[in-house]
Amino acid sequence: MGTMNTRVPIGLYAITDSQLTPPATLIASVEAAIRGGTVMVQYREKLAPTAERLAQARNLQSICAAAGVPLLINDDVELAKRVGAAGVHLGQTDGSAAEARCLLGDNAIIGITCHADLALAQTAIDAGADYLAFGRFFTSSTKPEASAASTDILAKAKRFNRPVTAIGGITTQNGELLIRAGADLLAVAGGLFGGSPEATEQKAKTFQRLFASHHPLFQSPDNWSSHK
Repeated sequence: MGTMNTRVPIGLYAITDSQLTPPATLIASVEAAIRGGTVMVQYREKLAPTAERLAQARNLQSICAAAGVPLLINDDVELAKRVGAAGVHLGQTDGSAAEARCLLGDNAIIGITCHADLALAQTAIDAGADYLAFGRFFTSSTKPEASAASTDILAKAKRFNRPVTAIGGITTQNGELLIRAGADLLAVAGGLFGGSPEATEQKAKTFQRLFASHHPLFQSPDNWSSHK
C-alpha cells in the first residue's frame, strides 16, 4: 500500500443527512462526531435552498478545518470550491472527476461511488479518484434504493491501491466485519447521527475503537499516531 493517498485518513467517515442532522442540530452533531474521533466528514444535502447549503457548508468547513478533519461536499464541486472544502464525493451521475480536479486542484480529495463494480472502480482510478466507495452492504435508512454489495468486493478493490470506503447501513455492531474485510473508511449516517450529541460522540468513539482493534494500519503505535 506504499503509494496510497496519504491525504485520505483511515477511520470513521461521517455523512450528514437532512433528516438525521437537520439545520438546528447539524453543527452540534458534526462537532460531537469529531470529538468522538471522526476522521473525515461529508456534507450531503440535496434539498435545501442554495443559500442555506452555502451557509451550512461554510459553518461545517470552519469547524472541520479547526479540527484538522477534511470536509468533502457531496455532488457539488462548485460549493466545495466556494467554501474551501477539502474535496468532493461524486456519484456515478454527478459529473466528471477530471473536471472536479481542474476546479479544486491537485490537493483536493475526490471520492467516487463504485457500487459493487470493479469496472467502475477502474474507471474512477483512471479519472484520478483518491478513494473508492463501495456499497451498500446492509439495508440503508438514508438510501434504501441502493443496490446490495458483497463484502468480498472490499478485498478485491485493494488491487487499486486507494483507500476503500464501505457505505450502506453500517452500525457499531456490523462495522467490524467490514474493516476485517478490507474497509479503510466506514461511511456512516444513520448508524452515527439521529440521537443526542452525546450518543453521536459515543458511537464515533466505538467506531474508532473498531479501527484501532482491526485495521492493519492501526496495529503499530507509529501508524496510530499518524492516522488518528
